[in-house]
Amino acid sequence: MQRTNSIVQPPVFGNLITVLSIDGGGIRGLIPAIILEFLEKELQKRDGDEARIADYFDIIAGTSTGGLITAMLTAPDEHRRPLFTAKQIKEFYLEKCPKIFPQDCNRITKIVKTISGPLYNGKYLHEAIRKRLKDTKLGDTLTNVVIPTFDIKTLQPTIFSSYEINEKPYMNAKLSDICIATSAAPTYLPPHYFETSHNEKKREFNLIDGGVAANNPTLIAMGEIAKQLIHKNGDFPLPQSFEYRRYLVISIGTGECKMKGKYTVKEAEKWGLFGWWSNTNGSTPLLDIFTQASTDMVDFHLSVVFKTLNLEKNYLRIQEDGLEHTLSPLDRATSENLDCLLNAGENLLTKKVSTVNLEDGKFVPYRMETNAEALKEFAEKLSEEKRLRDKNLSKADQSPFLETKPGFEATEKISVA
Repeated sequence: MQRTNSIVQPPVFGNLITVLSIDGGGIRGLIPAIILEFLEKELQKRDGDEARIADYFDIIAGTSTGGLITAMLTAPDEHRRPLFTAKQIKEFYLEKCPKIFPQDCNRITKIVKTISGPLYNGKYLHEAIRKRLKDTKLGDTLTNVVIPTFDIKTLQPTIFSSYEINEKPYMNAKLSDICIATSAAPTYLPPHYFETSHNEKKREFNLIDGGVAANNPTLIAMGEIAKQLIHKNGDFPLPQSFEYRRYLVISIGTGECKMKGKYTVKEAEKWGLFGWWSNTNGSTPLLDIFTQASTDMVDFHLSVVFKTLNLEKNYLRIQEDGLEHTLSPLDRATSENLDCLLNAGENLLTKKVSTVNLEDGKFVPYRMETNAEALKEFAEKLSEEKRLRDKNLSKADQSPFLETKPGFEATEKISVA
C-alpha cells in the first residue's frame, strides 16, 4: 500500500494526518488559488522560500477546477519539486481562463450552442493541461492525491486515488486525462474518453465532471485514508489513526451566491427545460443546485463531527457565500469578473471563520479569528508536524536495529485540540 514517490514523510513519524481539499467551480478556482497562495507564504516564513503546499499534506483532494489545482500543486518538475507554486496557479487562471471560456457570444447564441452540444470545445484547456503536465501519471505525484470523476457509461463515480494504484494499476492514468475528465462540466465542456493498459488488458473511461458526485471532496479524501487503515497500511499507526484528534483538515470552497438568494419559486415555477438549464443571469440552475447541495452537506457533517469532539480548530472550512450573481457562473471569464473574483478571495481572508447553517444556507461565524489568522495557526501546526516527521525519520535511519517505524506514542508533544 505504501507509495515510494511521496516527498511527505508518512504519518507514522508524526502526530497528525494532514488533509487539504479543494472544491469544484470553474473560473472560481481563483478563490482557492488566493487562499493557497496565502498559506504557502506563511509556510515559507517558517521553513524557507522553497517550501510548497505539497510538502505538508498527506493527501490533497480536488474536484473539477479543484482537481486541476491539486494536480498543479503535486505534479513534479525535473528536480522532483512541485511544478507550480500557489502564486503561479493564480497567474495561470488569470491568463488562461479567458481563452478556455471565450466570451464571444451573447446569451441567445449560448442557448443555441448548448442545445446542439457543449458550450465550449475544450481544446485550449486540453492543450494547456497537456503542455504542462505532459506524461506525468497519477502515481508520480509528490504526495497522495484523490480526484473524483463520474463515468457516464457505468453511471458510477470513478475516484482516482494514488493510494490505490498498487492494487489497481489500471487506475494509474495520465494526470492530464484525469484533469480533463474531472473538469468536463455537463453543457460546458465535452465528456472525456481515454484508455489505460496494464498486462495487455485495456480499461476504458467515459468521464464527466467529478462535481456531479462530490463537488466538495473532503469526505472522499478522509475515506481514502480510512481505507488505508482498514488495509493496515504501515504508513499509519494503529489504532491512533482512527482518532479524529489526529486529523488536521483544510477545506477550501470556490464561492457561492447565497446572501441575497439566487433563485425564487416565483421565478422557477415558470421554467421548463431551458429555464432549468439556462437562467437569465447566464447561470445553470440545475447544475448549481446539485453541486451546492453536496458541497454544503459535507461541510455540515464535518463541522458537527469536529465540534462534537471539541476539535473545532482541527477543521477549517473557507468558503465565500456572498458572491454577486455575475460572479457565480463557472465560465464568465471577463476581465472585470476575474478582478472581482480576486477581490473576493482577498476579502475572504479577512472574514471570520464560518460554517454553513443548513436552515437558511448562510455561513455564520463560529470563531472570533479571521480565516487569515486561522491559516497562520494551521501553517504553524503543519510546519511543526513536518519538522517532527523529518526528525523521527532521521532517528530511524540512524538506528540499524529499529525494526518498526515510530508510532504516535513516542511523539505526544504537539497539542492539536
